[in-house]
Amino acid sequence: MKTNMGKIDKVIRIFFGIIIAGLYLEGQISGFGAVLLVLIAAIFFITSFFGFCPLYLPFGISTGKKHSDEV
Repeated sequence: MKTNMGKIDKVIRIFFGIIIAGLYLEGQISGFGAVLLVLIAAIFFITSFFGFCPLYLPFGISTGKKHSDEV
């Protein structure tokens, strides 16, 4: 599995994941919407850890560095 996320993309995902988790743990958000947001936060953490976002594949998106195939 090739990575398709750059450093800034990872930092943004982790930042929003921490914000969402913090809001949930502090009781600022609750209910079904909170559960969905926590699920999204978990997905953000997982994709940041692996550096791979499956939703980028169909669109050919890559926020990582361009690698030259020159020898």
